[in-house]
Amino acid sequence: MVPRASLARAARRTLAPQCSKRPGHCRTLASAKSSSYNYETGEVNGIKFASRDLPGPTTQLALVARAGTRFQLYPGFAEGLEKFAFKSTYQRSSLRITREAELLGGELFAYHSRENLVIGAKFLREDLPYFTELLGEVVSKTKFTRHELHEEVIRVIKLGQKSILGNTGEMALNSAHAVAFHRGLGTALHPTSSVPITRYLHEGTLEKFSRAAYAKPNFAVVANGAGHDELSKWIGEFFTDSPAAPPENLPPIETKPSKYYGGEERIAHDGGNNMIIAFPGSGAYTGGHYKPEIAVLSSLLGGQSYIKWSPGFSLLARATRAQTQAHVSTRNLSYSDAGLLTISMAGNAQHIREASEAIIEILKAISGGDIAKEDIQKAIANAKFRTLEAGQNIGTGLELTGAGLVQSGKASQLDGIAEAIEGVTEDKVKKAAGSLLEGKATVSSVGDLFVLPFAEEIGLHV
Repeated sequence: MVPRASLARAARRTLAPQCSKRPGHCRTLASAKSSSYNYETGEVNGIKFASRDLPGPTTQLALVARAGTRFQLYPGFAEGLEKFAFKSTYQRSSLRITREAELLGGELFAYHSRENLVIGAKFLREDLPYFTELLGEVVSKTKFTRHELHEEVIRVIKLGQKSILGNTGEMALNSAHAVAFHRGLGTALHPTSSVPITRYLHEGTLEKFSRAAYAKPNFAVVANGAGHDELSKWIGEFFTDSPAAPPENLPPIETKPSKYYGGEERIAHDGGNNMIIAFPGSGAYTGGHYKPEIAVLSSLLGGQSYIKWSPGFSLLARATRAQTQAHVSTRNLSYSDAGLLTISMAGNAQHIREASEAIIEILKAISGGDIAKEDIQKAIANAKFRTLEAGQNIGTGLELTGAGLVQSGKASQLDGIAEAIEGVTEDKVKKAAGSLLEGKATVSSVGDLFVLPFAEEIGLHV
């Protein structure tokens, strides 16, 4: 028998001359509107799923559950559920799972965000049945043993808590979310060392929470590099034991809409200086709170450069050129029903103070129309590219799509996002900047509080 690799090489050599002679018959790169980058969605036995059959020899499969820190019942539950992924099940030990994944050349991963818990695998395309079965087993047959909880899960969580103590950037970001949203989205992404997680984390209560998190209405399965019909077949076969609904004796997962509050928090720290100025931003495209003008405003403000040897076109990059010891960046953090537009500053406290004053002046200039039309056009192009790049990215696309299916039954599709950003006008950007200045801001400062300014000192309402 001729080896498969030899056949593939021969086929490539045969097709290459044909493509050079008849370019019209060769496959070209897909555009933003190409269906090859959109997900095909479906439902089997009450489980929502989506697939994108990208050409290639590998597949990435993930289960996205509504079990991030926003939806956890008690502190540390999202982290605990993440750490228990791919531990022992009632059918396989954690050692067997590890060895089998290694033998197949696969890679297992698990992480959580503020809204989602994501567990998944990367593997060769022909191994889709095995890894689909493994995810189904993790969902319905994980053994929440006491010794694994105390010897491995809690131990790793406490190590993570120590690392947060010196990370002023993460402290500022957690502070900004807490001030902006209070509970829900305001819950810290990782529990801090002052949170008494051992009071809440028990194997029995964590197992009950897993039944709610892994109930069919609360998760979706997403794949890149897998056929739609094939994925549907294996989900239908291996997810039969998933609970149809959360247990009745367990408090329901909180789904109350997010509310923006705003305010200010200041934390003294001698390990560095960080300051975040935040405003209500844009929600995810699959929700009802998407604002494409916020994405354009984020690119227009900027601060960071994407062009080598250049400070960039963004307004903050130009305005803070003299503050060489302060790094400034703007991001819109999107969630299912809310968003947070953050302007982050890190570095020298005095330079951060000066940069924060420049930020307010820039926002006033944008709202007053004192901005070049060319800068708006650049911002639209950059926002479109950044958004499409994130959606096209396999890892990011998996979580966005799975979260959309769980929250609203819709997958995140690139063509609709691109059209929305292209439709942003200069007037919409001005109006968005004006509304930020008129409303309540969120300001979180960590570091040398003697130098870092209060919100009122730079003209913000909190």
